[in-house]
Amino acid sequence: MQIETSRMYVRDFTPNDINDLHEIFGDSETMKNCEPAYTFEKTRQFLNEFCIGKSGALAAVLKQTNKVIGYILFKPWEDDVYEIGWIFNKKYWRQGYAYESCSAVMKYGFSDMKLHKIVAEAIDGVKSVGLMEKLGMKREGVQRSQTQNNEGNWVDLYLYGLLQDEFQSMKS
Repeated sequence: MQIETSRMYVRDFTPNDINDLHEIFGDSETMKNCEPAYTFEKTRQFLNEFCIGKSGALAAVLKQTNKVIGYILFKPWEDDVYEIGWIFNKKYWRQGYAYESCSAVMKYGFSDMKLHKIVAEAIDGVKSVGLMEKLGMKREGVQRSQTQNNEGNWVDLYLYGLLQDEFQSMKS
């Protein structure tokens, strides 16, 4: 898969992406709402087995430098329903890169893959929920005190989704 936006390429991961991906996954602040920061070896294993081996995620690449600045989860949930998620390098936060690349992936999913629905979930009720809503996704529920965060505290899980017909009406 290769998607191009004004500032980004979104493409399949390659083994050469290891250092840029580890910059993201190895940072504890970036991984705060996901899981503990990865070791370099865990990043390599995840890249090879999941991102490449299972084609479970896409690389968000800054055109200007060809640097991978984001990881975009994009994988089947069930028939014609995909899950999307994202983790971006903190040096590039609040510059619109996540919105730009995730909206392009969602457009590809609905327009080219003819998906019925795209879903997302997060424990970050501010930044991630804000981006889900900016992407046009609707809140489908909150599972209260559903999962534990990196500190072992029970936190809410926010569930969002966007249907094909909702996406089509956003375009008009």
